[in-house]
Amino acid sequence: SSTWATTSAPADAEKRKAAPPVICYTVDRLPPYNAQLYNKARKGMTKLSEVKIPPRDASCWEVPKGHFFRINSVEGPQVGDLNIWNANDLTERFFSGKTRQLHASHVSTGDKLWSTLPGLRPLATITHNTLDWYGWDEDGGGVHDVIGTRCDPYTNHMLKGEDYNHCCHSNLTRALAAHKSIKPEVAELHIHDVLNVFMCTGFTKDTKQYFMKASPVRPGDFIEFFAEVDLLCALSACPGGDCGASHSDDVT
Repeated sequence: SSTWATTSAPADAEKRKAAPPVICYTVDRLPPYNAQLYNKARKGMTKLSEVKIPPRDASCWEVPKGHFFRINSVEGPQVGDLNIWNANDLTERFFSGKTRQLHASHVSTGDKLWSTLPGLRPLATITHNTLDWYGWDEDGGGVHDVIGTRCDPYTNHMLKGEDYNHCCHSNLTRALAAHKSIKPEVAELHIHDVLNVFMCTGFTKDTKQYFMKASPVRPGDFIEFFAEVDLLCALSACPGGDCGASHSDDVT
């Protein structure tokens, strides 16, 4: 409820609030996750390439349809902000809001990353998640969320009055601009709400505000995807590290 709510509750307030919740989307007509098919494909995997992303920076890579890619933790607790596009059409990109509605606030093995309208199709399927043991903690937190957007210089300047050059939004913009050889101001228009890889988040029980806490990820953990179409991906190594504390500038 709002801090500024001043209207007196009506006589039937409790009755109104007692209405049963209804799941917004019935997803039984979606193709079920074929674990046997993906696991069979996983057995024959051969590593073809590797991209290592420096701290407070971002990189792009491409994944042909029918290939797998993994995002690995290599040097300690670190979260990442992931953007995904159709490699042949940047206007078709990851739709975090619809993915959240079709699956949940946090995604794991078997969930798909859906594309924007009017395409609305799976761009990638999550085929393995070494943090699936985490589930939900006592605070209501989970891992790999499609709730948050990404740290950006505009919000930070509005709230803090400080510039923030190496935030995830700007990191992703620079990475896409370099990869596609386009101007940053053009690339920025294609940056979109992310999958927060390894990030542990939820909503506070009292005020329902978005929170983050130190990620449980450790070196060797990974999340794996199967490319359902030709993909262009970009990942920013969030300047917040494990996001166990606030981050709002290029120093801390």
